[in-house]
Amino acid sequence: MAELKFNKEGRLLFTKEMKKEYTILCPMMAPIHFQLFVNVIKNCGYNVELLTNDGPNVVQEGLKYVHNDTCYPALLVIGQFIDALHSGKYDLDRTALMITQTGGGCRASNYIHLLRKALKKAGLEKVPVVSLNMSGLESNPGFHITLPMIRKFIAAVVYGDALMLLDNQIKAYEEVPGESSRMVEKWIDALTEQFNKGQGLSLKQQKENLNRIVKDFAQIKMNKRPKIKVGIVGEIYVKYSALGNNYLENFLAEQDCEVNVPGILNFALFKVDNRLEDIKLYGGNSAKFVVVKALMDYLLKMQNILIRAVETEPKFLAPVTYAHTKSLVKGVIGYGDKMGEGWLLTAEMLELVEQGYENIVCTQPFGCLPNHICGKGMIHRIKAVDERSNIVPIDYDPSATRVNQENRIKLMLAVAREKLNQTE
Repeated sequence: MAELKFNKEGRLLFTKEMKKEYTILCPMMAPIHFQLFVNVIKNCGYNVELLTNDGPNVVQEGLKYVHNDTCYPALLVIGQFIDALHSGKYDLDRTALMITQTGGGCRASNYIHLLRKALKKAGLEKVPVVSLNMSGLESNPGFHITLPMIRKFIAAVVYGDALMLLDNQIKAYEEVPGESSRMVEKWIDALTEQFNKGQGLSLKQQKENLNRIVKDFAQIKMNKRPKIKVGIVGEIYVKYSALGNNYLENFLAEQDCEVNVPGILNFALFKVDNRLEDIKLYGGNSAKFVVVKALMDYLLKMQNILIRAVETEPKFLAPVTYAHTKSLVKGVIGYGDKMGEGWLLTAEMLELVEQGYENIVCTQPFGCLPNHICGKGMIHRIKAVDERSNIVPIDYDPSATRVNQENRIKLMLAVAREKLNQTE
């Protein structure tokens, strides 16, 4: 067994010896994207497992070891970790945990400290926690983020967005149930194989792959008919995580709806754009500005390739550019509003309405102040800008009942169904 080592502040380190022996557990958020991310990390020599445990026990473990005033996503992520460690499935002497750390104003930057505190309280302090960050917040001798890894992560965001978008537009109408999901799995395997060989990363290769992905999905037979179109927005974890939103996408599918969940790439662009605005407003290193600007331009090129690829098939609705999304909130909310999802949350709702998904579920996790301001707080303003909007904010917290949440969504869908009938 690897020897436990600590840094001068007393933090348990993930060592080089642990890299060979340990299984690293990663929490679930967006299934398609995270499977690609985990496969990238595996290819770099780490034994990583994406957690899929869910249910009420995850919430109970979170409540037991995390203060109940902490935001709901933190409670769920930490609860999922501890539930997995208590399951008996893992050798606790050879298991580590991995969690992202952004360094932004959101409390998500402190999840890692809450997690360590919870582990200590649960008697699991010998389990090391690895910080996945690109801000230099924490480092470990046994885990390093490399440039090739970053490049693969960025490509995985684009491919993940493409697969999620096409899957959502097809599975509501597919003639053979499950065919779209099987196509997603096929491409996750194909892209993982390419990443392992250092392929599928250049802009040219991304263009080829995305065109092939769109062509493959276009071959799936669909039975198009009028359906209620519903968009999902909110705090990033609860927006994408089925554990966080009580399997919202599955519920909407049961209600015979087509679902649209905006991709992660726009969020990445939003975060990079904020760094540029900070340097412009408050000053900063000119060399850093050049590097961040280059990253921004690179991400925009990737988004443009994705949009052009989806546009090759008229049956699919392509996403809009980041510049257009940003322009939608001009005069509605300030660009200085950038904590959490910031102005992007408002922009995504306006974008969804514009694209025909005027029925929107705004997922509101307990304890997320930016989400309540830029989500629930902007609903009246959005309605004034575009009267087609039909938005329902849904609170997600340990005490909220699934029945109550779904009943509120059904009321929104009743209004949507009436409009759909009138249109027909």
